[in-house]
Amino acid sequence: MSMTDRQIGEIPSSERTAWIWWNTNGFIRLASGIGGLVALALLWWLLTDVLVPQHSFAHRFSPSLAVPAFADLITGADLWHHILLSLQRVLIGLGFALLIGVPVGLFVGASPMAEAATTPAFQFLRMISPLSWMPIAVMAFGVGNAPIYFLLAFAAVWPILLNTAAGVRQLNPHWLLLSKSLAATRWETLARVILPGVLSHVLTGLRLAIGITWIVLVPCEMLGVQAGLGYFILDTRDRLAYNELMATVLVIGIIGFALDSVARLVLRRLSSV
Repeated sequence: MSMTDRQIGEIPSSERTAWIWWNTNGFIRLASGIGGLVALALLWWLLTDVLVPQHSFAHRFSPSLAVPAFADLITGADLWHHILLSLQRVLIGLGFALLIGVPVGLFVGASPMAEAATTPAFQFLRMISPLSWMPIAVMAFGVGNAPIYFLLAFAAVWPILLNTAAGVRQLNPHWLLLSKSLAATRWETLARVILPGVLSHVLTGLRLAIGITWIVLVPCEMLGVQAGLGYFILDTRDRLAYNELMATVLVIGIIGFALDSVARLVLRRLSSV
């Protein structure tokens, strides 16, 4: 909501200065972000449209061909089917990661012995690329959604687990002492003290996990499934529809950017409560 000059004048000078600085700084950040995106689009146009001959292979990925294909795909129903299925797989993978990462993170963060015993193993597993598990996942779960869920959950569990454990270790010990002095049960302490105290850390881990799963999703959907954005990428390649391929890359980037923006907004809102 915009403020009139009279309303601004009624604000105390210190608050007015802060208000003006906040809005000016926010406008500068927004303009800088838009400028960066425009510069990226110009670089794409130069490298695929201006600096290369029209008959070159790079021209097939130019914005002059990809943007019309993008408009056609967005207005059609076929691409939305792939988008919704990919989002469903991401949500299920994140759900499994939360079910595993939060309880294990609470346990590791609360027990120094458990932290010492599990940290080397967790760090070892975390540094293994989820994509290296693809052949094993297919052999173990078969072709279909099951190996994709496994790979997405494996990729997403580590930021959630490690951030949850860090949140437990950073809890104010006075809160736990107060809970104990009030004769709270373990479940009451968990529900009223520990979980609210680590919520921001869990959400930070979840935001990181969203970005990781969205990146891992596309190669995971090349495991023999018949739908999804990864499958659609392969389909456009096989059909030599390079304009649609580049348009799908744009769709993947836009959705990933939107997911991260929503997660960042939720984290900022909950952190300010």
